[in-house]
Amino acid sequence: MAVVDLLDLPSEPTPLVGLDLGEKTIGVAVSDVLRSVASPVALIRRRKFTEEAAELAALMQGRRSRTLVIGLPLNMDGSEGSRCQSVRAFARNLLRLDEGLAIAFWDERLSTMAVNRMLIQELDMTRARRAEVVDRAAAAYILQGALDRLRAAG
Repeated sequence: MAVVDLLDLPSEPTPLVGLDLGEKTIGVAVSDVLRSVASPVALIRRRKFTEEAAELAALMQGRRSRTLVIGLPLNMDGSEGSRCQSVRAFARNLLRLDEGLAIAFWDERLSTMAVNRMLIQELDMTRARRAEVVDRAAAAYILQGALDRLRAAG
């Protein structure tokens, strides 16, 4: 589903959850109920899918969210490669566990680079400290982009 299609979902205002799927971790961010601001909230270590999904489900349930925005790592020319296939497979597997989820994808090109640049230039963060926060911050960056697009469309 496209992010703007989230506007058509009938529901009470609930937060959106954003994901940045990395090879070793999954960055998680959440919006406020009004869907205006994204904040980084958690880092899920990659292991068995069922364990990752259970941790994500608990996070979403605690925030009463049923909607995910997942960063889609498109190639610079806009095409989809193997990383996109992996992200789409993760989403399909989540939907198999819970058909009631709404999942939208958001172009995440350059999100990690932008977050790293901000962490270095504005916060003067060390490499070790950046490694701890970059995936959560990238999830918030992805989710904020989607929220801004929803606000512009809505």
